Formats: sequence, C-alpha cells, structure tokens
Amino acid sequence: MAQMTMVKALNLALREALAEDKKTMIIGEDVGQDEGVFRVTEDLLKEFGPDRVVDTPVAESAIVGLALGLAFNGFRPICEMQFSGFGYCGFAQIENHLSRYRNRTRGRYAAPLVIRMPYGGGIRAIEHHSESREAFFAQMPGLKLVIPSGPRNARALLRASILDPDPVMFYEPKACYRAFREEVPDEPETLPIGKAQVVRAGSDVTLISYGASMRPTLEAAEELEEEHRVDAEVIDLLGLVPMDTETINASVRKTGRCVVVHEAPRTCGPAAEVIARIVENSLMYLEAPIHRVTGYDLVMPFFAMEKYYLPNSQKVVAAAREAVNF
Repeated sequence: MAQMTMVKALNLALREALAEDKKTMIIGEDVGQDEGVFRVTEDLLKEFGPDRVVDTPVAESAIVGLALGLAFNGFRPICEMQFSGFGYCGFAQIENHLSRYRNRTRGRYAAPLVIRMPYGGGIRAIEHHSESREAFFAQMPGLKLVIPSGPRNARALLRASILDPDPVMFYEPKACYRAFREEVPDEPETLPIGKAQVVRAGSDVTLISYGASMRPTLEAAEELEEEHRVDAEVIDLLGLVPMDTETINASVRKTGRCVVVHEAPRTCGPAAEVIARIVENSLMYLEAPIHRVTGYDLVMPFFAMEKYYLPNSQKVVAAAREAVNF
C-alpha cells in the first residue's frame, strides 16, 4: 500500500495499462511533453515514447475521431480532454459515432476507448473549466459514465474502464485531484462499473452522491451523528451509467428517507433520475419527500463566488434534518 493523491493514482493506472498492453495509447492536448494540464500523465512520454503518448492539435473532435479509428483497428486509446467544458467540441463525434457503433454495426464493431475529462468546480476557474454537465452523456445510449470520488476507486475504476469493451466517459473531479490521500494497493485492482458502494452504514436517512460531492456528503453524515443524533447511510454511486438501482433502493427501503447531492445543475440533473428510480421501486417505503442538494440552473460563477454555488455539508445537513423531521 502507498499513500497517493488522485492524480498519482490515475497516473499509476495509466502507467499499468501502457505497460501491460502495447495496443494501449494516450492521446490528447499536452498529454506528452507538458504531462497534462494537471500532470496526470507525468513521465509517461519519457517511459513509453511518442508513439504511445501522443500530443494532438487543439481539436477535440479530431481527438475523438482519431480514437474511434484506432479502436476499430485493435488499439485501446485513452483520450484526455483538458477540461470537460472543452469536450463539447467533440460532442458530434461522441454522439453521432462513438456511442452508436456497436448498435449501428449490430455488434460487429465496438469502440473500446476511454475519454477522460476533469470536471466540476473547486479550483476557482472560469466557466468552461468548472462545469458539471455529466447529464449530457448519461442520456446517450451506448456510453458508460464513470465518476470516481477518491484515489483508490479512481485507480480501480480507470483500470476497469480501459479494459471495458465499450466506450467509457471517465469524469474526474478536479477538486479531489490533490485534496487528500488514500492508501492504494501495490497490486492492480479493478472495481465493477455500475456498482455503487455503501461507504457508511446508517439507519435514519440515505445520502446519495458521487464524485467531488462525496466529501461534503460524508462531512454532513459525521455532523448529523455528532450534533443531531441522526444516523446517515452514505452511498457513493461511482458513476451514472449503468446506475446501481438495487443498492439505492435497498438503502432507501431501510431508512425511509433520502437526500441526493451533486454539483450539476438541478433541472434534469442526475438527482432527478435517482429520485425517479426510488419512486418507481420504493414509493411505499418512503416516510418523507426526497430532497435534492444540487448546483443551480446557472453558469458556474467565477472565482470565489463558486463556493455559494457548490453543495456543502451545511446544505446537506439541513436537507437531511428536514427529511428526518418531516
């Protein structure tokens, strides 16, 4: 075991993948010589060379198109979009081609590739550098959508995504890149895509989140127990597609109350889908309305103002107490 930040854990997963399979490649803007805007690809060009770690022009659509062609020819490309907000420039390739090829060819061709995208606030940057628009990709049939929350699950989920036979959108919470360290095993490990984790057991209310919003959610759970005698169960979705409906409903049936937390905008956000699945399967177990703690239906505000936009533990505590006291 070694203590690692998320950046180092992702770098480890990429290094392992490149070492294990010569058909694995990394492509993207500044991933080679500059080692990525957040240094996730540090030292990989030196170790594996320019044929495996490929700097591209500033053309996201071309990056996705190139990766698609490589995947059809036996390679396993890993694309990097510098920020998720720049990924919109590759949207046509992702929606029109990448997500459709298994269906379009009736299974004759697949596209085993990963698109890594740093997402969300927490670094006080401008709008396209700080957005949380994962719902765009969750609505595209043919894509999987993975969102880690810490160093260990980031390494394990990125490895699983690289090995997956279908395209995976890998959303990385940049606010967690260097925020804390965890023990990461020396041996490679994977986690199943589409399986949530119960990271804290509880009996009074279920708190559901993912990605960067897991930290304030866990802080809220501790505060609820210490100051309000509320025993919160916390679920980390670890992604949105596939969504682990079984784990969600098992928890809500136990607690009877639920709060869903994310920094994406509220309207048609991921929380709405989580709530729909609870209502469809566990309505008669609910003892209070389900609450949402989300970002607002606004462009991410600049710099210091982003703290008013993002979910925090105080907002989660207030929502949970309202559910418990209903």
